[in-house]
Amino acid sequence: MNKIIIVAGPTAVGKTGCAIELAETLKTEIVSADSMQVYKYMDIGTAKPTPKELSRVKHHMIDVANPFDNNYSVAVYKRQAEEVIRMLHEKGKIPIIAGGTGLYFNSILYDMDFSNATYDPEYRNMLQKLSEEKGNAYLHNQLKSADSDSADIIHPNNVKRVIRALEVHHATGLPIKKFAADLNPNPKYETLFLCLHRERTLLYDRINLRVEKMVEAGLIDEVVRLTEMGLTENHTAMKGIGYKEVLEYLSGITDKEEMKYKIKLNSRHYAKRQLTWLRRYKKAVQIEMEGSEALNTNKILAITNKFIINNIK
Repeated sequence: MNKIIIVAGPTAVGKTGCAIELAETLKTEIVSADSMQVYKYMDIGTAKPTPKELSRVKHHMIDVANPFDNNYSVAVYKRQAEEVIRMLHEKGKIPIIAGGTGLYFNSILYDMDFSNATYDPEYRNMLQKLSEEKGNAYLHNQLKSADSDSADIIHPNNVKRVIRALEVHHATGLPIKKFAADLNPNPKYETLFLCLHRERTLLYDRINLRVEKMVEAGLIDEVVRLTEMGLTENHTAMKGIGYKEVLEYLSGITDKEEMKYKIKLNSRHYAKRQLTWLRRYKKAVQIEMEGSEALNTNKILAITNKFIINNIK
């Protein structure tokens, strides 16, 4: 059975740095599991690895989708990511899957059959029109009626995930949690799942600092370029945290300080939802990030070496 290592955690916890250090040590490559980093042209707001970081370790599943495509799905991600994983195993490498999108992890970890929940274009278009005509809250209330558990953890403004949950219920009659959880492990992989944590106050400080750095790095200009390309608030890619708030600022709905406040607030809320999802992985090795970067790296390497040498899951 081929090994894979997953480096997961909430936004801004430090996944990218840890994954790169680990990949360099193991002489391997990284497969991104981030539902926003798949989109081309969207670099700052998605916190993609920098050119310097990309030069250190090869990354896959970044810039694989066109932001004009509203139909990029977890089923497509699964097919593409598993092909990369197969290629890396053939090279004798242990792939490192790093990110924070729970359903993307599930698509690799579990033997998920998406044929029972493939999207119905007419139904999806109907849901998208409902959102545009009656608002995100109305669509979210539809989800509450069909799948209240999913509605509790999916933000009303995350229209893509609201629609996906409704699609799964429409196609299978099941809540997306039942469809996506308690599944049979993928028999192709032996997995070490590393879940990174930080004390809540420290994590929120890192989120706030990251937002400030994104704005300084040119997030507003990035969104302007995207709108000049023809992207609007109706494109799924532009509904991501950071992009929708800048669109409001550019429309004159908010000022710059309020824009930054809303990005920070929504990012913190997103981190909470990620932590809720990550608690589902009962076999995950929980790693509290503390002290120096070297200390954290050594901690992770010690666990990884046991997995590789002693076959410990």
